[in-house]
Amino acid sequence: MKIAFYCPLKSPNHPVPSGDRLMARLLMAALARAGHQVEIASELRAFLPDASAAAVEALSTAAEGERERLSALWRETGNPDAWFCYHPYYKAPDLIGPALAREFAIGYVTAEASYSARRNTGLWAGTQQQVLETVKQASVNICLTRRDLDGLAAAAPDARLALLAPFIDPALMLARQPMPEPGRLITVAMMRSGDKMQSYVMLAEALSRLMHLPWQLSVVGDGPRAAEVRALFAGFDEGRIIWHGEKPADDIAGLLSRSALYVWPGCGEAYGLAYLEAQAAGLPVVAQEIAGVPEVVAHGRTGLLTPPGDIDAYAQAIERLLTRHEERTALARAARPFASEERSLDRAAERLGIILDEHLKQAR
Repeated sequence: MKIAFYCPLKSPNHPVPSGDRLMARLLMAALARAGHQVEIASELRAFLPDASAAAVEALSTAAEGERERLSALWRETGNPDAWFCYHPYYKAPDLIGPALAREFAIGYVTAEASYSARRNTGLWAGTQQQVLETVKQASVNICLTRRDLDGLAAAAPDARLALLAPFIDPALMLARQPMPEPGRLITVAMMRSGDKMQSYVMLAEALSRLMHLPWQLSVVGDGPRAAEVRALFAGFDEGRIIWHGEKPADDIAGLLSRSALYVWPGCGEAYGLAYLEAQAAGLPVVAQEIAGVPEVVAHGRTGLLTPPGDIDAYAQAIERLLTRHEERTALARAARPFASEERSLDRAAERLGIILDEHLKQAR
C-alpha cells in the first residue's frame, strides 16, 4: 500500500533526537520492510505546550491549510491507500488525517494514541475530544503497551485495537561483541524538565548510597537542564561520573558494549527504547516497575525492576548486580536475544504487516 505518514508531535525529520523521533523512524522502517511505500505527508508540528485559545486557533488554521494542500495534491497525483498517524494525544492531535481519510475514503491508522480522562479540563477538553474521535474513526489503533490499549478500550469500547510490542533496529548493537568493564554503569537520556529530571534526581540519590562500591557511571545526553543534572552529581568523587554529552548512535553503541549495567529509573517512561538498545548490547537493566517500563524489561530475566519511588530498593538492586557477577552475567545473556530477536525490526515488520492486512482490506 501507499501510506501517508504523519507525526503531529514531532516529525521524523526533526533535528532534535528523542524517543518519539526514533519510534517514528522505526515505524516507517517497519512499514517499508513489510512491503509498503511510505511518505511523510506533512511537516506541520501540532504540539501545543500550553492550553491557549490563540495557539489552538493558529494550529486549526495551519491544519486547514495543510488539508487543502494535500487534497489538491492527491486529486492531481492520486491519493494514498491509508493515513498513518503516530502518537496523537491531547497536546498533539491529528487535525489533518481524519478529514482527508473521510474525503478520500481511505484507511486511517493510529499508533501510540493515548487518552486520559483526567486531562478533560479547560481547552484541553476540546483536543481530548478530537483525539477520542480520531481513535473511534481509525481502522485500527496500534498500541505499543498494554497500558495504552487498556486506556483506549476504556475510553472508546468500540474502537479497533491491536498490540505491537516496542521494538528497535539492533544492527548497531549486534555489530559489537559485549566487552563489559567491571563496575561500569551507563545511562543514556535527555536532560530536560519533568520525568527525565526526576529520574536523574533518583539516580543520583541511589548512587550516593553506593559509595562503598567500586563503580563508574557514564552519562550520555544533553539538554536544557544539563547544568542542573551535573549539579546533582557534584558531590561524587572525581572520576566517578563521566560526562559524554550528546553522541551519535554509533558512539552510543560502542559505549554500551563496554558497560556492565544500564541504570535509569524510568520515571513516567512510556516504555523507553533506550532500554531495548542497552539490552541488545548485552546489558542487564535496573529500572522501576513503572508506567510502560515492564513492556521492555523482563524482570528477573533481562534486568531488575523495583517498586516505584523506592530509592532504597533501587540502590539495592544496583548493588546486587554490581556484587553478584554470575547473576549479572545470566541476565546479560538473556537480554541480548530478547531485545535483538523478540523485539527486532524484522519481528515488528511481520506483526505490523499482519495488523494492516487484517484491518485495511477495504483500503486495498
